[in-house]
Amino acid sequence: MKTIITGAHIVDPYSGLDGLSDIAIEDGKVAAVGAGLDRAGAEIIDAAGLHLFPGLIDVHVHLREPGQEYKETIATGTRAAAAGGVTAVCAMPNTNPVNDSASVTKYILDKASREGVCRVYPVGAITKGSKGEDLAEIGELAAAGCVAVTDDGHPVSSPLVMRRAMDYARGFGLTVISHCEDLSLAAGGVMNEGEVSTLLGLPAIPSEAEESMVARDIMLASRTGVRLHLAHLSTKGSMELLRGARAAGLNVTGETAPHYFTLTDEEVKTFDAVYKMNPPLRTAADLVAVRSALSAGVVSVIATDHAPHARDEKELEFEAAANGVIGLETSLALSLALYHEGIASLKTIVSALTMGPASALGLPGGTLKVGAPADIALVDLNEKWVVEPINFQSKADNCPFAGMTLKGRAVRTIVGGVTVYSDGKITAQNIEGAK
Repeated sequence: MKTIITGAHIVDPYSGLDGLSDIAIEDGKVAAVGAGLDRAGAEIIDAAGLHLFPGLIDVHVHLREPGQEYKETIATGTRAAAAGGVTAVCAMPNTNPVNDSASVTKYILDKASREGVCRVYPVGAITKGSKGEDLAEIGELAAAGCVAVTDDGHPVSSPLVMRRAMDYARGFGLTVISHCEDLSLAAGGVMNEGEVSTLLGLPAIPSEAEESMVARDIMLASRTGVRLHLAHLSTKGSMELLRGARAAGLNVTGETAPHYFTLTDEEVKTFDAVYKMNPPLRTAADLVAVRSALSAGVVSVIATDHAPHARDEKELEFEAAANGVIGLETSLALSLALYHEGIASLKTIVSALTMGPASALGLPGGTLKVGAPADIALVDLNEKWVVEPINFQSKADNCPFAGMTLKGRAVRTIVGGVTVYSDGKITAQNIEGAK
């Protein structure tokens, strides 16, 4: 059946669309975009007053399944994604067991088809068990359906192992996602090294722990020609290194997360472990640099690093608590804050949530061109709402934005032409209904 969405302001950076238009959906794909579309026999969705974006793509999500279902599951994580306007997520491999084999990859894909309400793209481990030593069977992971490889949560400390991984990944057309952290510099640290850590007396992580690995992997990418994606960048120095790589024409992209352009290490003065993450919250100067790099398109991807934990893993002394925050249901609004505050254009923000992620990992979607998957987010740019994690679709509530009033929200999420989320409710049972 044909569906036509009418009256929305469409923003699609890939196609250059930015204005009022209608869009037709048939057989799960975009069939036409324009005015005066034939409505005969079509279901009509009136989207007057709303903005219409390509479905958001989050390339950095921890779904925790298999093995850590007490934190999150593919079912709950994809529902959280849908509630945030996200139609596709990339699942990090630090599960239990680690996704370093075809069997784990296939388990994730099968579970996602039966219980997920958005697209799930598995990311395989670079090394066996993500131990940084022996390479995983990268070709096997690619054949099984992995779209990239990473040891996220752990750096690949050996330059030789990383270079070999890049060579193999390039041969199989995979992106290498780098967790940039020098463990010898970061060892024992729980927050950013600076004035606040000195005041609080907490062991700290210098910015060089991130930046030295960013520099190393940019050099290795230049040598190998692999497509490199730098995860969760947080410092001013990393922005400059990425800027240089992009200016040199290297096949290197970078992401940051909303917490790095919204919060600073001043939050740690509360000693609330909801503000504990890795890399840590940085300084106000770093925040400004991250915002500037986003605005300029140097950082082309916004990702959440959605990292759900059980309460008893976060309600501990700051030093003992687990790293990580959730973000799937707040990412869009926090990103739109940069637009509302005049820091970045709407086109730039939408690109970093759609086209940028798709390009970085070579994924389908991220655009509304004819023939593309009909993955769509209908958004009310002006809806104000209070962040209340108790009402989230996620199983976890370790959210550092609780109590904030945000502006902008997804009101309808469509995957493959099927509405999976509408007006605060999940409306589909699994991704099979969206194919």
